[in-house]
Amino acid sequence: MPVESVAGRNHFGDAAALLVRAASPERRHLVHGILWLALAAGLEAMGPLIGKFLIDNYLLPRNARIPEIAGLLAGALLAGMGASWLRYRQLIRLAGLAMRSVQRIREDVYGHVLRLPMSFFDHAIIGQLVSRVTNDTEAVKTLYVQVLFVMLDSMIVLVGAMAAMLWLDWRLMLVVATLAPAVALIVIVYQRLSAPAVARTRELRSDINAQMAESIAGMAVLQASNATARFGQRFAALNQAHYQSRQRELRANAWLLRPVLDFLNVLLLAAVIGVFGTRGGGGALSALEVGVLYAFISYISRVVEPLIQITMQFSQLQQAVVGAARVHALLAQTRAPVAAEHGRVTAGAIAIEQLDFGYLQGRTVLHGMSLQIAPGSFQGIVGHTGSGKSTLLSLLLRFYPAPPGSIRIDGIPVEAIGEDHFRASIGLVPQEPFLMAATARDNIAMGRALSEAQIEAAARSAHAHDFITALERGYDTPLGEGGARLSVGQKQLLAIARALAGEPRILFLDEATSHIDSETEQVVQRALSALRGRVTIVAIAHRLSTVRDADRIVVLNHGRIAELGTHGELMAIGNGLYQRLYLLQQLEEQGEESA
Repeated sequence: MPVESVAGRNHFGDAAALLVRAASPERRHLVHGILWLALAAGLEAMGPLIGKFLIDNYLLPRNARIPEIAGLLAGALLAGMGASWLRYRQLIRLAGLAMRSVQRIREDVYGHVLRLPMSFFDHAIIGQLVSRVTNDTEAVKTLYVQVLFVMLDSMIVLVGAMAAMLWLDWRLMLVVATLAPAVALIVIVYQRLSAPAVARTRELRSDINAQMAESIAGMAVLQASNATARFGQRFAALNQAHYQSRQRELRANAWLLRPVLDFLNVLLLAAVIGVFGTRGGGGALSALEVGVLYAFISYISRVVEPLIQITMQFSQLQQAVVGAARVHALLAQTRAPVAAEHGRVTAGAIAIEQLDFGYLQGRTVLHGMSLQIAPGSFQGIVGHTGSGKSTLLSLLLRFYPAPPGSIRIDGIPVEAIGEDHFRASIGLVPQEPFLMAATARDNIAMGRALSEAQIEAAARSAHAHDFITALERGYDTPLGEGGARLSVGQKQLLAIARALAGEPRILFLDEATSHIDSETEQVVQRALSALRGRVTIVAIAHRLSTVRDADRIVVLNHGRIAELGTHGELMAIGNGLYQRLYLLQQLEEQGEESA
């Protein structure tokens, strides 16, 4: 399921599942909070009963027993103070519970994203993923505060007030109870009108974040191609759609929430007073009925206000439910399978046997590929665009699952090698080096517990030590976002140092020299030559000069091995594919030099 595909899902069910997941470690605190809510509601329900007792027994009979009246007033005051203190304590506990839950969920979502298969990121949009990890996880906090505090509190107060009214006069309680179906109808209509707008608003907000991230990442291209105005117009159209979606949501709020319930409150009060008047038969009401009337009028406000609070919070609840459902949908994405732990990489020998693979069923990319790579050797893999080079590398890196047994390392199927050990034994230098907005040391260590000597040794092996020490603070120099302070060649050397810092048994290079100059390429070649015999090197190369000195060069063509041999052997093949590719590149380089 694509990351944004939450339309048509049971949002409330997904939100409830996420809420249960977040609340599981906090069950004890949650139970205490609910008990405190019930106790606070019980104390608040005592107020009108004390007032009724005071009216019936002291005020109307003119029974001025000051100590008893003072005791009743003090009891009402203490009950109110106790309820307020309990609500304060409960709010503090619930807020802490909510923040801890958001912290756990955010860490869970981030950890889950890190373990998703690479096939997921083929279609994912970075800005939308960021929005889910940052914005949508806040929905858990809203769910706690709105559902477990406002709505649950309101429900407890409502039940307490209805129970008190039932004890006072069950017939009048039935009159008040007629409000419930009307409120339920309002909520149903509101949900149907606002739910599509809320879901659409959330999706458009993610799209806005995605376009912002995309535009900032490609700012140089936007300005160079004079596309800033066009992208500004596209953003304005997206922002306008978000505004219109919010307007539809606000119109539903304005019509169906507080105004309608305030009108129902007036109708209910008139109905209760009318019933009292009818029961009085046109005569004066008894003292008992006056006390009951006071209590009912007090309880009506306690019934209507929770209902108003519930409906007023429903807008935020709706947004929180959609956000939580989006987080739940992301967590429901299937993780990459976890390999068994018994397999180990020892020498770095790679065996590929009758490998057939395709991203889509019925559309094979690699056909019957078989290849043996000796440990410590330097293997080059070349071919035209679409020949299957990147696909083969992705399978060797376990970014996509290869058919079981078709790829083996040191005689062990790659799927039988433990994940942590496999990643520790494999080094990757990508075509576009990834650098954090951190120091040179941090970019080499990448969170691993490496000593200063190990970091410096890796930098020396990658021929990166000299330019790093030339920086104003050496290894502690901040490199800026994406390594903005370094040249393309320096970034690539730093990426090689990072790969070597883990002392891998196998090193993969994914067209690591395609964007660097010839001088830097020679530095990279010297670094690779120093590793020969110690590390198995597999270099996917567009620039053939990078693998000219390889022990063997594999030439791919349409997912098959077309040619195999050293540079000299392949050049000796008359009108061979490698020979044509090499000569074509030579002509291109000569043309660039003459220009």
